[in-house]
Amino acid sequence: MTDLALRLPDVDATAVLAARLAASRPSRAVVHLHGDLGAGKSTLARAMLRALGVSGAIRSPTYTLVERYAIGDVCGGAAEAFHLDLYRIGNGGELEFLGLDPAEGALWLVEWPERGAGGLPPADLRIDLAIDGPGRQAMLVATSPAGRAWLARIAADSEVAGLSSGS
Repeated sequence: MTDLALRLPDVDATAVLAARLAASRPSRAVVHLHGDLGAGKSTLARAMLRALGVSGAIRSPTYTLVERYAIGDVCGGAAEAFHLDLYRIGNGGELEFLGLDPAEGALWLVEWPERGAGGLPPADLRIDLAIDGPGRQAMLVATSPAGRAWLARIAADSEVAGLSSGS
């Protein structure tokens, strides 16, 4: 499976998708979040971090460019998630100043990844979000073998099946 189209009628549906993504994620994952301003990229990222056990404030990385969060790894140990918002950078070369090592981080959630082209690890999963009335359309596209396996687990999840745009 390489892609999955979903209809997210409200914020609760977005939280369901985020929780299922969190529960089924591989040990290391890079997610590129695409969509216009207000499409729900930050909402999905925050819900996923919350589902991974982040408590307290989940700050927007709009001005800091990156926020780091302690999360559990898939084996029950400690890991780190990076949430990046690259809207304010001019090109991928500017990421060098953030001191991020592509080998670090169990989870990368990257908003506006096209602005960081050449400076980011490749995505395992691309999520395209679009406003659709009061809800959102989400297209999940696997872009690596780990992403294809992850997407297959998501597609088989009964909670996500109810969000399928074909239902």
